[in-house]
Amino acid sequence: MPESWPLLLVGLTYLGLLFLLAYASETGWLPAWVARHPLTYSASLCLYATTWSFYGSVGFAAEQGYLFIAFYFGATLAFVLAPLLLKPLLRVVHEHQLGSIADLFAFRYPSRYTGVLVTAFMLLAVLPYLSLQIQAVVTSARLLTRATPPGVLALVFCGTITLFAVLFGARQVTPRIKHEGLVVAIAFESLVKIGALLAVGAYALWGVFGGIGPLTDWLGAHPEAVETLYAPLRNNQATGAWTTLLLVAFGAVFLLPRQFHMMFTENIDPGTLRTAIWAFPLLLLLINLPVPIILWASQLLQLEGPAEYYPLVLSVRGGDSWLTFVIFVGGLSAASSMIIVESLALAAMCLNHLVLPLLLSRRPATAPGLYRSLLWGRRALIAVVIFTGYVTYRSIEGNPGLVNLGLISFVAVTQFLPGAVAMLLWPRANRVGFVAGLCGGMLLWFLILVLPLLSGRPTPLLALPLIELRPWVFATFWSLAANVLLFVAGSFLVRPGDKERAADQALRLHAVLLVSDVPIASSVADIEGALSRLLGTATAAAELQRALQQTALSADERRPRQLHFLAERLQRNLSGLIGPQLAREALGLGIGRTRSGTRLVEEALEGSQGQLSGLAAELNHLRRFHRQILQTLPIGVCSLGERQEVQLWNDRMAALSGLTGAAVVGLRVPDLPAPWAQVFGDFLSGGQAYGYKLPVALADGQRQIRLRCEVVADDGDAHGLVLLVEDLTEQQRLEAELAHSARLASIGTLASGVAHEIGNPLTGITCVAQNLRDEPDEDERERGISDILVQSRRISDIVQSLLNFARAERPGAQERLVLRELLDEAIRLVRMSRSGRDLHFDNRVADRLEVDGDRGRMLQVFLNLLANAADASGSGGRVEVRSLVGAASVAIEIEDWGVGIPASLRDRILEPFFTTKAPGEGTGLGLSLVYRIVSDHGGSLSVDSIAGRGSRFTVRLPAHFDLSGNLLI
Repeated sequence: MPESWPLLLVGLTYLGLLFLLAYASETGWLPAWVARHPLTYSASLCLYATTWSFYGSVGFAAEQGYLFIAFYFGATLAFVLAPLLLKPLLRVVHEHQLGSIADLFAFRYPSRYTGVLVTAFMLLAVLPYLSLQIQAVVTSARLLTRATPPGVLALVFCGTITLFAVLFGARQVTPRIKHEGLVVAIAFESLVKIGALLAVGAYALWGVFGGIGPLTDWLGAHPEAVETLYAPLRNNQATGAWTTLLLVAFGAVFLLPRQFHMMFTENIDPGTLRTAIWAFPLLLLLINLPVPIILWASQLLQLEGPAEYYPLVLSVRGGDSWLTFVIFVGGLSAASSMIIVESLALAAMCLNHLVLPLLLSRRPATAPGLYRSLLWGRRALIAVVIFTGYVTYRSIEGNPGLVNLGLISFVAVTQFLPGAVAMLLWPRANRVGFVAGLCGGMLLWFLILVLPLLSGRPTPLLALPLIELRPWVFATFWSLAANVLLFVAGSFLVRPGDKERAADQALRLHAVLLVSDVPIASSVADIEGALSRLLGTATAAAELQRALQQTALSADERRPRQLHFLAERLQRNLSGLIGPQLAREALGLGIGRTRSGTRLVEEALEGSQGQLSGLAAELNHLRRFHRQILQTLPIGVCSLGERQEVQLWNDRMAALSGLTGAAVVGLRVPDLPAPWAQVFGDFLSGGQAYGYKLPVALADGQRQIRLRCEVVADDGDAHGLVLLVEDLTEQQRLEAELAHSARLASIGTLASGVAHEIGNPLTGITCVAQNLRDEPDEDERERGISDILVQSRRISDIVQSLLNFARAERPGAQERLVLRELLDEAIRLVRMSRSGRDLHFDNRVADRLEVDGDRGRMLQVFLNLLANAADASGSGGRVEVRSLVGAASVAIEIEDWGVGIPASLRDRILEPFFTTKAPGEGTGLGLSLVYRIVSDHGGSLSVDSIAGRGSRFTVRLPAHFDLSGNLLI
């Protein structure tokens, strides 16, 4: 048995090497790629294999045979499911800067009690396991030398580990900064313990058996050695035990605080997880390969004592001091790496969820040095956690060995598995169900496993008339059953709140926290004021400045969308500093919240293309397709949120206004550049939804636009507006050209009729003028002159009517129109045409019926409708014009009893260029222009027609009211 000083020297030298290695990595002596290499990350995850694996696997194999393999199969299964399990968790941890397992649960199940319970229960679960590490180091040292008291050994070991954890795990104020030196040191320790186990396995194979052949011969001569390993797999409890070990290992590999810390918090590059998927199981295989050989060698040599320490006793039995020191250092590395990382993770949990809520609630806003308080608080808590582990070790010293202590911790950690799986797969899960299930499961765990350990008596529950089960199998089954039952019941009885729904969607989307969980502020100063209430003035200013730099925003930013992003960035940053729950509270003091976050969700989805698959990818592709359609529509689209902030400004809108989407998205309507603030503001305040036309002065000249509006609603609740902006400038130019063509055609048609109408009075004038030359009677002369004046006025009226029609090409000002007079003029013009000469027109329109409109354009409407009626009626036909008065409108009906319109053509008569006339007799533009002019006047055009029985066209127009609101009629 070696002296104590060489053992202490080896141990201290090894720990000193760890210090040097971590320091070299932190200061840059080691190349940066070493810490960032995927294999370094994979090796650091072998922190999973503690002294429970290094020593306890042999003891577990001696007691439970090949069941010990199930513990590593369960861990491997978690990595097989990494794309569905570990990868989403890693993404959320990185994006929302969640520093611990308690932060993750507090983020998904938002409540201050969530973080407190997770931290408290995790402390209760892990402390026995932490004390196991101290016990393993002390016991292994006592097996080698009894010169040093175990209490002194434990204190020296704990003190050294505390120093390392403080120096290389708590050098920064926040876990937002990665500790590359820690990662390298833990990876090195993993390689040391793997190498030590392989060394003792090689010694057992070649040093004890003499090689593979002699080992085979010995197994052939002692079949009971192999049968002992298989026997536990064949009894009636094997299935339950195997399933239990798979389950607890599956949960422990990512839910244990140390595993969560190394796998997620200290992860530098998410891409390294792809390597860990195969490298981590391979390293676990190397750890477990020597276990059966070591056990068989111990049986051959008939070693005595606890089976957990057979690797160490085997090396002592061989008489090789170097191998003894190697095994001791391997066990020391397994224990020290676990305690270092576990204390860091537990200290962060305690600080964020137990200490800070009390500290910040009593801290004045003007108190300086919050960062320093956080740093020293974390360091103090590291020491407290390790010292508590030491106290736990002393209190249970002499109680069950490594295997039982480890299983007790693993079963406790399994109670967090339902909440972890539900957060990824079940949107209905809420904090009520999670807390209820966790409390119920932990209560049964304590009664079945912990209470007997403390009291020294088995729990009465095991005496129930049930199938005989191992205590840890019994505890796992019933505690998880109660956990899941309470979890499901609580989640169904209580509906998830807005925060829970937002967190659930954040787990599913890329880099997004829905606005229902992001505060609304009117300025950066509002956000700073809210932060100052909890963090203090200095810390609030520093965190705000960091967030402004990260988002490239200025301190005078006022756009709602940009303030959303700033608040969301602050919440992530603060999650890494003080935890997600306090981050919510810090930003929620005095700042309102909104219900909808669709725009942020869409922007988050834009960055998640490579991370979505299956139905989610298809739906996102459809969303992008529809959004691209909106973006490239030939009509301007402006989408407004609940607070009238611009959410979409498509390409056509940008071309029309000269403003890019990036410049206006996020601005509220009153803050838009001129003239759009007034244009949209007047339109929205006017309450019109369709057909709002107005001229707009833009940089490239005067434009005529039309606005339409649609309300975006969900279950009857309005969530925003969509404005359609149509540029009518070019359309109006084309319409003017079409109207000009149609008017020229009409003038040509009327030309012969005008000649005929003017010819008759001219003939009369000529005859009267000739008679006047020879008429001596003065009275007859006066009557002749009167006849000439009458015929001249008739010619003047005909010419004036034609001129009025010809000059109606350009839109004029709105004026009050007397409909009967306008229709009389239209009838007079139609009578000049060939088809209208022999018709009887009956104008029954009321005398004082008035509308507001453009005289020339409305004249063209009635002229086209009367001309069509004349063409359809034929010689000797009758056209009747009537008026109908409504509550706020008047209708003019023009009816003929001509050929009518076939039903098959009725839907097409308003199409431009559609005509049933022979080529050269009609342009097909008349009715389409009528419809456009009537629509521009806020009216409508309808037609009723039966083939062979005639047609009735109805023009409905807004009526004109006097100052008293009375309809003028």
